[in-house]
Amino acid sequence: MCFDCVVFDFNGTLFWDTPLHNRAWDLFLEDHHITISDEQKNRVLHGKHNQEILKMLFNHDLTTGEADYFINEKENIYQELVRETGLKLAPGVEDFLDFLYGNRTRFTIATASGIENVNFYFEYLDLARWFDLSKVVFNNGKIKSKPDPEIFIAAMNMLEADPLRTVIFEDSDTGIRAALAALPGKVIRVNSTGSDDCPAGMETISHFGQVPREIFCRNIDGFETVRNRE
Repeated sequence: MCFDCVVFDFNGTLFWDTPLHNRAWDLFLEDHHITISDEQKNRVLHGKHNQEILKMLFNHDLTTGEADYFINEKENIYQELVRETGLKLAPGVEDFLDFLYGNRTRFTIATASGIENVNFYFEYLDLARWFDLSKVVFNNGKIKSKPDPEIFIAAMNMLEADPLRTVIFEDSDTGIRAALAALPGKVIRVNSTGSDDCPAGMETISHFGQVPREIFCRNIDGFETVRNRE
């Protein structure tokens, strides 16, 4: 069986920005005189929506206005760091997306990022070369956090995909659990940190040039790459 749909996680998968998110949170915590241990950072700051993170950091429920204010503050710090470093898409991503586009494989993004960062990524990385913003599934304040599979199920529904003919790319442990629970045909782990901790038996890549292209259904009539269109 071949695959004709792809769902990508974004942060840590297509865009290896985890150190910048960590630094942005460090600066945010300093500004608000909040001290937490490295173990708490790993437990609290990763794999959750910003609203949940802020509730844990401030140890109480926030109003919608307060949460929006703090989210914008943290994400403005993060976006400034991204621009300062000039971070680009992960190794091999552009060529792989060109291949999928030219092969007429359907694909989209399922991200825990909010719309403020999704809009930033489309502008900063020119994602409209490959992705339809209207089909991106993001944290709208209602979708459940990973490891719940809702975000991946919603993305497959957006593509009108057969789950068994869908590949999901993920990097984090909670994301992998969510991806597997969505019951796609294949999950590929993206090792963006160089970790040796990848689960035994899990197909893993550290460069998108390592993805075997022969697993995708060939839809080559009228082949056209993104660069041919530019």
